[in-house]
Amino acid sequence: METSWWEELPVSVREEVDGFVLRDRQLQAIKVMLDAVRVQWEGVRTPRPNLYACQHVVMARYEALADRIVRQPEPPRDVESLAALIGELPGKPAAVEAVWDGDTTGWFVELLAILDAPASEVHLAMIRHGSDLRLFNGQVPPWPEAAEAVRAGTALAARFGVPFHFASPDKPDDQAPRWRTSPDGRSG
Repeated sequence: METSWWEELPVSVREEVDGFVLRDRQLQAIKVMLDAVRVQWEGVRTPRPNLYACQHVVMARYEALADRIVRQPEPPRDVESLAALIGELPGKPAAVEAVWDGDTTGWFVELLAILDAPASEVHLAMIRHGSDLRLFNGQVPPWPEAAEAVRAGTALAARFGVPFHFASPDKPDDQAPRWRTSPDGRSG
């Protein structure tokens, strides 16, 4: 089992990993562990634990420490709060866009304000409704994060009089065409 080498790590590394877990910083905990096993077992232990093994151990630490973890509150994703973010931008948005992205725990939707001057995008919200374990439990599709992004994105676009673009609302696709490269957007 991957967790069997947890005890072989120096106490300082285990404490640092647990510190990140207790502050709900999963990616930092995985990175600390991966860096430690690379350094500690370089040329000594084969095979060394890989990224996925480190991820499994960190998830086991989340389970072991579950009652003590201080979860980070979700930033507000209601239309009023997101409209206030857009209102603070320098200039009017050219579009509101939703795009799929993913990380080690699964898929999520990024809601973005697209600006023309200068050409850029501003992160408004990350919408995630669980890990990809949902796929194995038969809980998706439909993807609730996509439905939330469509509702919020449509409302924001209407409020600011700009188009809303979501090229792949029915399934995760991080290669779907972006607004600037779509027929309703601007090339570039």
